[in-house]
Amino acid sequence: MRVDAYEKVTGKALYGADRVLPGMAFAALALAKVGRGRLSRVDTSAARAVPGVLLVETKFDELTGPGFVMGGGFGFQSLQPMTDDHIAYRGQPIAIVVAETPVAATEAAEAITAEYEPEPFALHLDAEGATTLVQEEAIPLPFLADIRVGDADAVIENSAVRIDSTFEHPPQHAVPMELNGGVVEWQGDTLVVHEGTQNANALRFGLAQQLGIDAANVEVRSPYVGGGFGQKNSLLVHIAPLAAVSRRLGRPVKLVLARTQTFHNGSFRPASKHRIRLGADATGKILAAVHEVDQQTSRHDLFIAMHTEVTGRLYGYSAFRGRQRLVQTDVQTPGYMRAPFESPSMFAFEQAVDELAHAVGRDPVELRLANDTETDPITGLPFSSRHVGDCLRRGAELFGWSGRNPEPGSMRAEDGSLVGWGVAIGNYPGNVAAAVATLTADTDGRVTVAVDGHEMGQGIRSTIALLVARDLGIPVTDVTVQVGDTTVGTQHLTAGSWGTATALPAVHSGLQELRKHLNVSDTGDVDVATAVAHVGHPVQVSVESLGPGQTADALAQSKVGHLAIAGPVFPGFVTFSWIAHFVEVHVEPTTCRIRVPRVVSVADCGRVASPVTAASQVRGGVIWGIGAALREETMVDDRFGGFLNSTLEEYPVMVNADVHRIDVDFIDKPDYQFNPVGVKGLGEVSMVGAAAAVANAVHHATGKRHHRLPIRIEHVI
Repeated sequence: MRVDAYEKVTGKALYGADRVLPGMAFAALALAKVGRGRLSRVDTSAARAVPGVLLVETKFDELTGPGFVMGGGFGFQSLQPMTDDHIAYRGQPIAIVVAETPVAATEAAEAITAEYEPEPFALHLDAEGATTLVQEEAIPLPFLADIRVGDADAVIENSAVRIDSTFEHPPQHAVPMELNGGVVEWQGDTLVVHEGTQNANALRFGLAQQLGIDAANVEVRSPYVGGGFGQKNSLLVHIAPLAAVSRRLGRPVKLVLARTQTFHNGSFRPASKHRIRLGADATGKILAAVHEVDQQTSRHDLFIAMHTEVTGRLYGYSAFRGRQRLVQTDVQTPGYMRAPFESPSMFAFEQAVDELAHAVGRDPVELRLANDTETDPITGLPFSSRHVGDCLRRGAELFGWSGRNPEPGSMRAEDGSLVGWGVAIGNYPGNVAAAVATLTADTDGRVTVAVDGHEMGQGIRSTIALLVARDLGIPVTDVTVQVGDTTVGTQHLTAGSWGTATALPAVHSGLQELRKHLNVSDTGDVDVATAVAHVGHPVQVSVESLGPGQTADALAQSKVGHLAIAGPVFPGFVTFSWIAHFVEVHVEPTTCRIRVPRVVSVADCGRVASPVTAASQVRGGVIWGIGAALREETMVDDRFGGFLNSTLEEYPVMVNADVHRIDVDFIDKPDYQFNPVGVKGLGEVSMVGAAAAVANAVHHATGKRHHRLPIRIEHVI
């Protein structure tokens, strides 16, 4: 069940920009129209003349930069627009307008003109002027170093079967339903921010830093997020200027970015290029693999690449080399978008594995099973759990894989369409964050849980409520879950599929402590109202939770808005989630349009904490994977910079007519070594490998291998 479904479907759930406050004004942004350069003049006279305009600002001398979240800061990028005359990328804000109505604010913002001193810009990985850096040299941190196990190049050179393929993955944007934006208000010296975010504490401490105030005077409230997918995982560039103009006016101010503006004022999945080399024996046993990656980043920040972390653990090879390079281009800083590295990596790697299966004449499922392993090839440590073999076997049975004719182009539908069946597996690191959970048992028998987490539609409220209800034997309706609000908890970043694996162990510990304070047994149903009455007052407990190997330093980091995560390598073991996707495609014989009539996906995410929302997560990830394979690509504007197709009309995402049968199943074996609840991440791994399975199915249908996404009609003809 989804405990907040009623609030959502009736419109009672309030998102960031839903607040309507007394005296509220409305803001809009004006954006730069050159790819790179200097801002020499901004003409705001026409904007100021628009009736209802209250304020027009082009520069904020009082604001400091937020720092890049991956560099110890709080922002999705270190660059804060409107603090100098430098234009780093097209679409960068150059002015903010505040007016009595959103229509007036928008009209005034569009009336602003500017003059620039343009400079040459680079947008592509191979563009003139782009700068390429070796990641391990540019960011000398152990977890970002190249991976070297054995002499993979020598083993491949001496292998009986060799695969050498290069794959390209385009930039993509998350385009969540909820636009970036929110409402800010000053209550005396306290700044209250209503913003859809995955990281309320980073907003709190980042804004305090930018505005030069105490973090105790900043409150961030984000009870619901209308889709994050990584784009809202840190402080965005519009919030500090919004807070500044609100303070100047002495009024609450709302800003909602237009859809086109979100393409340039939030992170995106960067372009990447992958060269995959495999060496195998005649049976298809993979002896060694090399994965070399070039990934796009911005001029002002180095967005890290972690593609080889997953491909290096996919199979049981004895030698592996992973190299990652960062290519600086003139864009805003790219960032995390669902399965940020893992989906592009698996699109490349799992197609290369399919090429290997075809080269040795072996069934793709059998070949993957033959290369399974219980030991992490990189560290030599055991996996805390790895049931990807079970995922493959169960998926093959549910899909009817035994009926597949292995010859490409050999299968046909009744209407004459070419039929292809493809398979791919995927993995995602098991991460966990330090957390604080506070549980309160009240006189009416209700239990309130406040814990680090954000509700982005993934159902974290439901998983927490179910855990409490099952443990205490009380109705789910008697459990209230508070997340995303810095007034009730730290609210560490929820991302990377660590939300459930972080919140549930903390709540589990809190339940144990709550039972002690209620003077009830360690297990079994509890009459909460009676137990509270015996104590004589409501009972509240607060517990701190750490991941395996974490110390109190992690909690200290979390409490000041910084990342506090651990994994996937822990003391004595390594943790990943796993999945297998089976996809059928139909390629219409005259138009060559590709349809996906059915998918079977089987996941190993440890214990399934909430079956309804878990299945929904997998279906959503699969749909996105199909879209990545067949639809999504952000086109860059080589003439003026920035992104061209920055609307939902021109950036095609999957719609209901594209989605057919998606069957989901789970292995549902708890991983108690990872945490006492036995859960692993699911939201991200659900997408990993889905695009590869589609591409493999298209190859099976047509005999043509596609090395770049998306696969369009003109590529199949």
